[in-house]
Amino acid sequence: MRNATKLTTAVLAAGALTFGLSACGSSGSDSASDASGPLVVAASPTPHAEILNYVKENLAKKAGLDLEVKEFTDYVTPNTATEDGSVGANYFQNQPYLDDFNKKRGTHIVPVVTVHLEPLGLYSHKVRSADALKGGATIAVPNDSVNEARALKLLDANGIITLKDGVGNEATPSDIAKNPKNLTFKELEAAQTPRSLDDVDAAVVNGNYAIEADLKPASDALVLESAKDNPYGNFLAVKDGNEDDPRVKKLAKLLTSAEVKKFIEDKYAGSVLASF
Repeated sequence: MRNATKLTTAVLAAGALTFGLSACGSSGSDSASDASGPLVVAASPTPHAEILNYVKENLAKKAGLDLEVKEFTDYVTPNTATEDGSVGANYFQNQPYLDDFNKKRGTHIVPVVTVHLEPLGLYSHKVRSADALKGGATIAVPNDSVNEARALKLLDANGIITLKDGVGNEATPSDIAKNPKNLTFKELEAAQTPRSLDDVDAAVVNGNYAIEADLKPASDALVLESAKDNPYGNFLAVKDGNEDDPRVKKLAKLLTSAEVKKFIEDKYAGSVLASF
């Protein structure tokens, strides 16, 4: 979950509302539900917006879809903007994150179609292998509950730590049963983890933020998530009830087309994996 202007988190909430109010000269809710207008999709810049812009520039016109891409650099505003109708859909998240978000925020966002997986990885500017991490090393991890649990599960799967039996998608460092290197965990906003690499010994970074930071997950990660049976595929999502919007159906079909699969394979070389 970036080739356009970055938006700061402080501006995003207001920006989403302003955008919704200005589009088509009506309220955000009306704009999002007007099937005769453009479908506005909120997306993380890389790779989500890049994939959407490929669709917009190469496939949408022929399919009769008027598509607009609105980029956000945080993991909150795309869902709140979809909920309040400022945008018609979003593309940036996975199922465990969405389940947690809906539960905590009272939103009603639902998945439409899964498009790709961004493998989560452990990166370092200081060591070349996970085995080389020294005792007492500091590891940066995302601070949202789902991605933090995902990061800890990655470390557990690679024998760096051992989590308590039965921990789920809300695992935190307090759920670590064994920590043989006595690692310290620094919890940061997901977007900040790659920027922390000069200040910590290693960081667990989401695939989209790794790519933005010129990290190549397929070659640079000390350890990397396996794509097999992975529940963290990223999908197109809408507010419950909007799944049958004809614009959404067109976009879902285009996002899972052979052309998009080839684009993902060619552009990301294994750092992003098509999930269809």
